[in-house]
Amino acid sequence: GVPYVIKFKVRGEVKRVVLETMRPEGFGHDFASDRAAVLLWQHSSFNKLPRHVRSVDVGAFTVNGKGLKSLGDCGEFFILTEYVDGTLYHVDLDRIKAAGEMTPLDEKRCLALSDYLVQIHSVKKEAPWLYVRRVRELVGHGECIMGLLDSYPPNLNFIQECDLIEIERDCVVWRWRLKRKAHRLSQVHGDFHPWNIMFHEGADFTVLDRSRGEWGEPADDVAAMTINYIFYSLQKYGELAGVFERLFRLFWENYLLKTNDWEILEVVQPFYAWRGLVVASPIWYPNLSLDVRMKLLNFVRNVLHCEKFDLDSVNTYIQSG
Repeated sequence: GVPYVIKFKVRGEVKRVVLETMRPEGFGHDFASDRAAVLLWQHSSFNKLPRHVRSVDVGAFTVNGKGLKSLGDCGEFFILTEYVDGTLYHVDLDRIKAAGEMTPLDEKRCLALSDYLVQIHSVKKEAPWLYVRRVRELVGHGECIMGLLDSYPPNLNFIQECDLIEIERDCVVWRWRLKRKAHRLSQVHGDFHPWNIMFHEGADFTVLDRSRGEWGEPADDVAAMTINYIFYSLQKYGELAGVFERLFRLFWENYLLKTNDWEILEVVQPFYAWRGLVVASPIWYPNLSLDVRMKLLNFVRNVLHCEKFDLDSVNTYIQSG
């Protein structure tokens, strides 16, 4: 950004300070929240280093541009949202797993979620740098693939370090493939899984905790939800089968029919790898059976090696070798 020297008087004494903002777009500074994070960090750290120019305060312009707000004495930030009553979608999936059967309402809810993604993904944006950023964060962000791999404890009995290195290497290759797909940039939720969806009466629902930016790859949202049908099915049947195979196919087929986005099958692989690493994680799911965990990790490794995701091959992907 451009620095401005501000001269003012305090009790007759002339003082000068420098006010500086950050330039948006590129280098991870695309959103106001990115720039805020850097400036908040600078204010907290400048005065700790000997001989560094001192930070007087950090602040923000008001939305109308007519005022300034000081944030220098802030500690932890918080967000205040409306209260929403309802039942999280994972409760439905828990019930279906226990009973081995589903109701017509379960199918309606699955279709409602698929339709929701059809709707939000129809909003496109021409900003190649945002797509490239989102793909970069998929691989390198602390909440995404590399962060998940770093969270796996050492000396596990179900996967070796060399296997995790191979997964990471394959994901880097996928990053370079996806960088060419910037035309796909769409409005996304960013963390569309059953713990972030609150159902009310019937198929009416509210989504929670949108994450990692407004724009991204539609496959992110589709993978985040459908990996859970695989996850629950492996716990129930040891493979994709029964009621969860029905939900998996219903969601995918409805989405493909209404978007005509067959290209998604050529880009979903690293997003499935990320979500697969989440549900296979001994940190997030410590009580999974070894068999289920191994099949999830087989899925991660194998899906990264297929050029086009095949809905009919999930039970092949979960096999070793």
